[in-house]
Amino acid sequence: MRPSGRNLDQLRPISIETGVMRHAEGSCLIRCGDTHVLCSASIEDRPPPFLKGSGQGWVTAEYGMLPRATTTRNRREAAAGKQGGRTVEIQRLIGRALRAGVDRRALGERQIVIDCDVIQADGGTRCAAITGGWVALRLAVNKLIAAKMVTSDPIMDHVAAVSCGIYAGQPVVDLDYAEDSVAGTDGNFVLTGAGRLIEVQMSAEGAAFSRAEMGQLMDLAEGGIAQLVEAQKAALA
Repeated sequence: MRPSGRNLDQLRPISIETGVMRHAEGSCLIRCGDTHVLCSASIEDRPPPFLKGSGQGWVTAEYGMLPRATTTRNRREAAAGKQGGRTVEIQRLIGRALRAGVDRRALGERQIVIDCDVIQADGGTRCAAITGGWVALRLAVNKLIAAKMVTSDPIMDHVAAVSCGIYAGQPVVDLDYAEDSVAGTDGNFVLTGAGRLIEVQMSAEGAAFSRAEMGQLMDLAEGGIAQLVEAQKAALA
């Protein structure tokens, strides 16, 4: 039995509210159970220096967690003078994931920055940030299309992410903190709407896992991603 009472293949309740920031070209607040992440997309009319003159654009991300997003207060990283290693790793993952769903030549020489700020954390923040970040990106690109600033849609497919793991000996999808903190195996799966793999992060937190167990987690991830893509579509409808 999962602490939340959910079935093994059941996601937490998902909601995606768009247009929550007045000035951003795209924004949403994604809620996956008690994990809430504010995502915004900002269009910059120049690419990073390493792409100048290449005819290609760039999508990158920044990630942060508010001090009381967790049960105890975390010091702001700005106050510490540098980002922690976990923050850097997560924002690189978000950027890689979202770029995989974009035709950067069709985007043209511009950059879109996705900001993901965790308001409340209960496990799966990086997955929620990717799923919500894609919605913010989609909204920003819609504005480029409407303004005829691109000649074709740079977004090739949906991108979403979900966590899966082995909790109490059972493969489960969309781990909350109570499960994630004691899971024997923990993984994050990033897929396109067509079910193609972008990135898989898996590790044994306790006992090593088998190839068959990995396959079970992959099956759960595919089912979870399909539901997240439907939630993205509903938010954009």
